Amino acid sequence: MASHPHGEALDDIEHNPHASANRWRHQESSAFLRHAAGAHSHAQPRDPQERGTTNDLADFLNRDRVEPENPNAPPNFKPIMVAAGEAAGQEEPRAAATHAHEQDPPDGREIICGPLLNYRRMDENKWYGSVLIVTKGGGKTQSFAPHLVLHPANAVNGQYASTETNGVNGSNGAFNGEVSSAANGAGTSGSETQGQCLYSDPRNTFWAFDLSLPLSQTEAKWEYSIPDMRFSAGNIRPDRYHFFVPAINESMRIMFHSCNGFSVGTDEDAWSGPALWNDVNRHHKERPFHVMLGGGDQIYNDGIRVDGPLREWTEISNPKKRRHFPFPEKLRQACDDYYLKNYIRWYSTEPFATANAQIAQLNIWDDHDIIDGFGSYVDDFMRCDVFRGIGGTAHKYYMLFQHHLPPPPSTYTSGTFLVDGEGIRANPRIDHTTTAENQGLDPNQLMDTYVAPAKSDPSYIVGKQPGPYVAEHSHNMFARLGARIAFLGIDARTERTRHQINYPETYDLIFSRLRQELKGAQESGRPFKHLILLLGIPIAYPRLTWLENVFRSPIMGPVKFLNRRFGLAGGVFNHFDGSVDLLDDLDDHYTARTHKKERNALVERLQAISSEFSVRITILGGDVHLAAMGRFYSHPKLNIASENDHRYMANVVSSAITNKPPPAAIANLLARRNKIHHLNHDTDETLLKFFDKDPGDSSKTSNSNHVTMPSRNFAILTENSPNNGLAAPTNGDTRSVISGKGGHDFLHVGEVESGSKHKAAGKQHGTGNDGSLDICIRVEIDQHNREGLTEGYGVTVPQLKYTSQPVPVEPFPAQERENGQGE
Repeated sequence: MASHPHGEALDDIEHNPHASANRWRHQESSAFLRHAAGAHSHAQPRDPQERGTTNDLADFLNRDRVEPENPNAPPNFKPIMVAAGEAAGQEEPRAAATHAHEQDPPDGREIICGPLLNYRRMDENKWYGSVLIVTKGGGKTQSFAPHLVLHPANAVNGQYASTETNGVNGSNGAFNGEVSSAANGAGTSGSETQGQCLYSDPRNTFWAFDLSLPLSQTEAKWEYSIPDMRFSAGNIRPDRYHFFVPAINESMRIMFHSCNGFSVGTDEDAWSGPALWNDVNRHHKERPFHVMLGGGDQIYNDGIRVDGPLREWTEISNPKKRRHFPFPEKLRQACDDYYLKNYIRWYSTEPFATANAQIAQLNIWDDHDIIDGFGSYVDDFMRCDVFRGIGGTAHKYYMLFQHHLPPPPSTYTSGTFLVDGEGIRANPRIDHTTTAENQGLDPNQLMDTYVAPAKSDPSYIVGKQPGPYVAEHSHNMFARLGARIAFLGIDARTERTRHQINYPETYDLIFSRLRQELKGAQESGRPFKHLILLLGIPIAYPRLTWLENVFRSPIMGPVKFLNRRFGLAGGVFNHFDGSVDLLDDLDDHYTARTHKKERNALVERLQAISSEFSVRITILGGDVHLAAMGRFYSHPKLNIASENDHRYMANVVSSAITNKPPPAAIANLLARRNKIHHLNHDTDETLLKFFDKDPGDSSKTSNSNHVTMPSRNFAILTENSPNNGLAAPTNGDTRSVISGKGGHDFLHVGEVESGSKHKAAGKQHGTGNDGSLDICIRVEIDQHNREGLTEGYGVTVPQLKYTSQPVPVEPFPAQERENGQGE
């Protein structure tokens, strides 16, 4: 036997008293024998003829290998496992040692994203919400379970304190990485909420804290902290956060935004990053928002096809090969990593991150939350493995980051393994009729991973059927936004195809719940006066049917052929199904020819709800990267004042808060297409002349364009509460007669002098007492100003006083193609 090359160094090791004198001896030393005899001198030897069992040995071995029932308990087991994919000779499993390169393994106390504050609902006496944090490391069990401390802050007296940053070197009230519980408020009075683990794998763990607060007679300021935690190095964050809850007899102040990210290829520095969030935080400090409504595209994940794992797939020139490209476990893991890291990066970006922690959110999603155009490409392409795979992966992190809900245990792959009564077996290629319910569980995705049991909330209206491309159920929402405002958010992406936006059955569920809530409030003596409807896309908007016809006409055939063969007009066609690039955006619109019947039926059913409960409906929409104000209203020949007109609905178009706007020429083109359209025999629609000037001293539009604004923006909505004192001055002319010119003129007093001079655009916003709704769109003045300064444009929507008979409800029409099948 060769001697040890550094044998002399072994003498430096502390001497083992039971070691053999011979360093290479393969038997116990005499010292050890004497030690063993003394240690067991009182033990009775076993009868050599005894026939025992192996239970004692098995119990000993299993004691530290059996997984504990409590997933939040400290790990005390050593699982021995082989990934299903590895056993079957397929893909490599995700390495368990995600942080193996680090000197010390994660201790579960490092926050890498969050906190994110969500609003859920409100009942007669309580406010419900949640806080989410993402920590470093994880797995089947977690080494540390955080808790949240919540208590009322100082009384609100007109001066609203902002969050203070007391962290040092990126720690949460800590110094040199050692957490001080006193700095985090752990020693102060307040309620403690234990974190619930929603999802955990070796990379990260998602913790949610459910909040339940009592409502009071005055607006309340609440403070929360998460003790014994620290933030990642260099990420200096406050050690405590504040948010505001309205008084029990007041409605919420609302902020609305959409398109919160940059398209691929945008020079982000030229647009000063997400600068408008500085203005959001500034307005929040002056007069706090109670809720922040996200109208879709809260994050842009389009880069997955440019600098992410789908680049190779996107560069396949043959559409047929691209359509039949598989989505195996290895590609799913890569896409999963991309979505996770992109969410963590964007939701940790200031000043957006500050708003996330102190303004409670309610979100729906749109295509960029998945990938550009998802749901609006041709059906055969949308059903390919890659699109179904990224749809499921994007939905996973949409549920976690934006809704604070556990994701499904597994997402789609083209070779998923099934776990059922037959054990672990390879699943044949999942056909197009397979749904989430029978995909089974994929052991590859559950290896060293904890997924909390599915849970929901009474605020959700969950669709009965999974979507055609995202094999999950739509999550629509109803919530009370304070005393007199109701909220309805429609998930217009999960069930979307080129020929439908939502299933007829989903609309039936939504309107059944809406009638139930409005009727209950009416019978309780506290009826809703306003209903805010959140859609991802505008519904009262100029038509571009002529452009759709051009893109679909036979004249595009030769151009497509030259593009496929020689790359001619490469920028005109998308990289997915080869269609004209703008066509997916046009097909997304409610005003698209393919969605006309569905759109009209939705508006008419809203009119019926409005007449039955005398509730004013205001619609929020984004997506188009422009600011505008559309409205539906009764035909002038009916001579109905807007205050009594159940058909009058404003559509606030606010987009984008971060992404760059289109060229002024596009905005001017849309303005020229602003005709008076006839939804039906009694309902007209058009855009309001809203922009009396360009913001600041800029020149963004033509002199004739007063209806569309190509500049970044967000919106603020505030009720003119009947509890306010003296009424604010009336805006402009107090004429109550209708001009008779229809939508190209003002329709009521609240539209007189709409724009930058309107009282809703300035300090008097929301100070009236007639129950109307003040709306202000804040438009960026200069894209190069990193402070994100804006100018306001205002209008007031009157309260509805409907006295006629309710309009009968018509059933939703059947879709042109069942469940979006075919093209």
